[in-house]
Amino acid sequence: MSLHFYNTLTRRREEFVPLADGKVGMYVCGPTIYAAPHVGNMRTFFFADLLHRYLEFRGYEVKFVMNLTDVDDKTIDGALKQGVSLRDYTDPYAEHLFQNFATLGIQGADIYPRATDYIPQMLDIVQRLIERGLAYETGDGSVYYDISEFKDYGKLSKVDLSQSRPGERVASDEYEKDDVRDFALWKAAKDEDRTVGAVWETRWGAGRPGWHIECSAMSMANLGETFDIHCGGVDLTFPHHEDEIAQSEGATGEQFVRYWLHGEFLQIDGEKMAKSGGNMFTLDDLLERGVKPSSIRHTFLTAHYRSKLNFTWQALDASAEAVRRLRVTHERLKSHPTTLHGRADDVPRLDTAAAKALAAFTRAMDDDLNTSVALSALYDLVTETNSRLDELCTSTLSRAEAEAALAAFDRIDGVFGLISVASREQEGSTDAKLAEWVESRIADRAAARAARDFKMADEIRDELVSRGIVVEDTPTGARWSIKG
Repeated sequence: MSLHFYNTLTRRREEFVPLADGKVGMYVCGPTIYAAPHVGNMRTFFFADLLHRYLEFRGYEVKFVMNLTDVDDKTIDGALKQGVSLRDYTDPYAEHLFQNFATLGIQGADIYPRATDYIPQMLDIVQRLIERGLAYETGDGSVYYDISEFKDYGKLSKVDLSQSRPGERVASDEYEKDDVRDFALWKAAKDEDRTVGAVWETRWGAGRPGWHIECSAMSMANLGETFDIHCGGVDLTFPHHEDEIAQSEGATGEQFVRYWLHGEFLQIDGEKMAKSGGNMFTLDDLLERGVKPSSIRHTFLTAHYRSKLNFTWQALDASAEAVRRLRVTHERLKSHPTTLHGRADDVPRLDTAAAKALAAFTRAMDDDLNTSVALSALYDLVTETNSRLDELCTSTLSRAEAEAALAAFDRIDGVFGLISVASREQEGSTDAKLAEWVESRIADRAAARAARDFKMADEIRDELVSRGIVVEDTPTGARWSIKG
């Protein structure tokens, strides 16, 4: 089966065929670096990471670009309030973003262009649009895009152009999604722009870029005038992505992007996330509540990227247990004794289960990144692995069987990033003294059970549980892990 994506541009599921054989150019709209990203933003960045990882899983060489918007109304307003330059204001937020990515196991892009570093490219696009009759100067140093002159305006969002009257303009970087008016490509400088250093001299006078022109310049400068995939949150479809198309195709006369992928909103306990509702959480907020990054990754995977995700504490708890089971199974498989051929009378099973799981995982992910079905394939392998190890008890596993199963786990985890992040969490949370105490209490419990003092054995287990230690009794002895 070939890889298919739902293309917002055509409103249908299409086979993915890149421009260059074996290579993919991919752009995602990154954050405006004026505040810590909330968990809804992180879902979008996780989706981009997932797409990036899976394209590489399928053998593509990916050039992945994610922009950082560091000049717009929000960043200028924030710098003014703090009394610092634009760069001094935005730099800490960029650093915090990358720390969030590392914590959540997001591998990151190849290039993170910042808007303020691409002013010449933006000015070139604006000039080309003026020359093609698609943009006009207003006399005060501003330049606007004339949407009535671009016949394909609205082809991505299917916006109704009858809402627009010629000559209506919008200059703000923040406006309603249904506001169909000529938009600013270049904005005449204001006093607040000068105060924070957000002003550049041009043939039209001093000013700064509009929001939309930034992504057109940064994406085409790094990926070419036509590239394969552009993704982002569904809220950017209009006006941002629609305006990107108008600018880019208006300037070049070529198709801008071939596949548009959009991730849906995240809700908190069934409600839209909003500051006014008190349910706007950052990654730091969740970590302070004891939520593990691996649990967040797993929760994101339980819903298709084009479906709304109801982010609840119960879902996070369920994900924590699912990830713990996955990690413990993986560790159990790695530590089980192996020999070249296993037991003489034994019939191998895990190599078949591994091949089946990989095939099911690939089919699901090829179907527009159907992560919930792909997760089921992974946990079928978990069940088969535990069943097989229970069956063997203390008998050895054939090396080929063990290697096949481990390779399947590792290949899938190269996309999902659950075991790797959970293992890092476990290493960071298990100090030597705690491990020594747990091993001692497990030995005491084993001795109590051997003496048939089941009351004492249960009390020890309860003591371990109260400390967040999960104990599993297996044919080869008790195994433990830290809950969450």
